[in-house]
Amino acid sequence: MRTSVGIIGAGPAGLLLAQLLQRQGVDSVVLEARGRAEIESTVRAGVLEPGTVELLTEAGAGERLQSQGQTHRGIELAFGGSRHRIDLYALTGRAITVYAQHELLKDLIAARLEAGGGLVFDSPVTALESFDGGGPARVHYRDAGGERVLECDFIVGCDGFHGIARQALGEREPPWQRQYPFAWFGILAASPPSASELIYACHERGFALLSTRSPTLQRLYFQCAPDDSVDAWPDARIWDELQARVPAVDGQSLRQGEILQKNIIAMRSFVARSLRRGRLFLAGDAAHIVPPTGAKGLNLAAADVRLLASALAAYFRDGGETALLDYSRRALRRVWRAEHFSWWMTGLLHAFPDASPFMRQMQRAELDYLSSSPAAATVLAENYVGMGWDWG
Repeated sequence: MRTSVGIIGAGPAGLLLAQLLQRQGVDSVVLEARGRAEIESTVRAGVLEPGTVELLTEAGAGERLQSQGQTHRGIELAFGGSRHRIDLYALTGRAITVYAQHELLKDLIAARLEAGGGLVFDSPVTALESFDGGGPARVHYRDAGGERVLECDFIVGCDGFHGIARQALGEREPPWQRQYPFAWFGILAASPPSASELIYACHERGFALLSTRSPTLQRLYFQCAPDDSVDAWPDARIWDELQARVPAVDGQSLRQGEILQKNIIAMRSFVARSLRRGRLFLAGDAAHIVPPTGAKGLNLAAADVRLLASALAAYFRDGGETALLDYSRRALRRVWRAEHFSWWMTGLLHAFPDASPFMRQMQRAELDYLSSSPAAATVLAENYVGMGWDWG
């Protein structure tokens, strides 16, 4: 095959990039190692900034999002036995949208196929070559028929931290990264939401988060040890732990239901030194990872591909390379803003194993300040809803 842009990975970054390029007249092919059914059934976080919602709508994948996404104008901080609301909309004029990531992927896949764009499932990429010199870049992949080659002008790796694109790009220096001394235990429960907005809880036993996926599904998390085991947490113990960490309001306790899914999520930060080498670019989790505390992962991927789609379109329209050469710098400026916010939120809300009594009191003082100072709350709100496309 021959195309203008070869995209590795059919996650949010890869599929959104393909849609944005197609709308600007640039052809691409998306190669994905997994099958369609697996992609569309893997439940993951889905807190979308308003800019991300606008971009998805622009890409032709916003119809269900607009009708089924849940608009949240605030979040709650729970600590010291009580809950305190941060009014995102009053402080910034913007709100977030909660919409499950696997539903978003269904929309992007459907839009891609309806438009007749190249999308190949069950086709792991095995090698990348010729992206540093002249002539077409080459992506080697394998499908049911055997070994194949995709020739293209540019390659974009949207295949995650362990993907082949990040390995092929290489780095002279190690990436910036941090591994946190805890993890998140996540569950998907068949029960109505326990609250109308997300609740972030700081408790001496550890962090907890209550969020929704639909009117009948809750996505709930609590801090656990990084080497913990799913088998160590029967359903009754999970509900008891969540109930202990999130205070009830007006006597209303946590709404329980059948637990459909359990998993443990590692907590880490990672940023690549550069997002470009020759005609190979990185976007999304291949370029950076943030702790999920700040709900920035998917939104950062959207910001990456917005920049990259515009830069690639400019190149194919008039041959200009300025935006492509500047992609890494511009994207990383925004990445570091999100990394800092996610790091700050993680430190604000989690119980660190080595925290002294003094540091725990400092944590509580900051939470008290956030819940009582409009200026402090505005800093949180502005970062949570996103800084806007003109930032960075």
